[in-house]
Amino acid sequence: MKQDIKSMLPDELAEYIDSIGEQSFRSQQIFSWLHKGTFDFSDMTNLPADLRSKLNDEFYISCPVSAEKHVSKKDGTIKYLLQVKNDDFIECVLMEHVHGNTLCVSSQVGCKMGCMICASALAGFKRDLTASEMIDQVLFASKDSNKRVSNIVLMGIGEPLDNFENMIRFIKLVSHPKGLNIGARHITLSTCGITENIDRLAEYDVQLTLAISLHAPDDETRSYLIPRNKISNVESLLKSAEKYFKTTGRRVTFEYALIEGINDSTEQAELLSIQMKKIAGHLNLIELNTIPENGLIPAGKESTIDFTGILIKNGVNFTIRRSKGADIKAACGQLRNRRNSEK
Repeated sequence: MKQDIKSMLPDELAEYIDSIGEQSFRSQQIFSWLHKGTFDFSDMTNLPADLRSKLNDEFYISCPVSAEKHVSKKDGTIKYLLQVKNDDFIECVLMEHVHGNTLCVSSQVGCKMGCMICASALAGFKRDLTASEMIDQVLFASKDSNKRVSNIVLMGIGEPLDNFENMIRFIKLVSHPKGLNIGARHITLSTCGITENIDRLAEYDVQLTLAISLHAPDDETRSYLIPRNKISNVESLLKSAEKYFKTTGRRVTFEYALIEGINDSTEQAELLSIQMKKIAGHLNLIELNTIPENGLIPAGKESTIDFTGILIKNGVNFTIRRSKGADIKAACGQLRNRRNSEK
């Protein structure tokens, strides 16, 4: 079977080039071609023909196909449904901000976590994405939109920490100076709370931003919204977040979508305030993306005012994050679910 060349790190490419007796600089040329978005070895015109032929015999270059593209009339957000190998579908979302263009990247085909507020798991889990398939999302969105991707959020379909090795490889590749050169400080990784892998990530000391999908301060509510909480409860999750901060020096972001009648009570606001004051983190209050299958609705104006009022009174550092792309169903997994239903 052919190997996935775009998932190879520079030192792995150099080792291969050395093993076949080619000059060492050839590996740098190959790496550059791959991360400029070249999908055919024959286009690598500064390589000898016999080397191009050998590469074609031993490797393949991953290449996504556009299945759908939707552009928001409200804010210009672009959502792509991409077809990858095995006829699988994934999504990525390009959002324009004052500080640059941010791409929301998927890490798996489907998801195992079953979080209520996310559509990623509704069509089931199929497989992990390779590092190359994550890189391809960045290359594709940048080329199609003619916009440089300056920031990445691993918040698309899938749980990044459940695909740990490929995720780490992706970060090394996408941040490499000879590649796309998107530094780790411009990458945010969102997790529902796999605490053992948060601890592993801390030991790697990658200077990315860790975002934890909290969504409730108490175990009963959070276990309803995020089943993973039954394995790693709120207390253990906060301990891992604190350990991550102490190890890396990077403040953790906590995501909290206000949901009517579920997690928007004044009692929960008080408990959340206590937790946030104990930890070096920042709270993002998110407008809930409506997903018909889960029956959840965003918190009303009155309860939102009461909730945020308590946070302000208690001196909690928080931001209200505006939802983007609602008119094109930009929430994770919605396009994939519809496509799978049609199939």
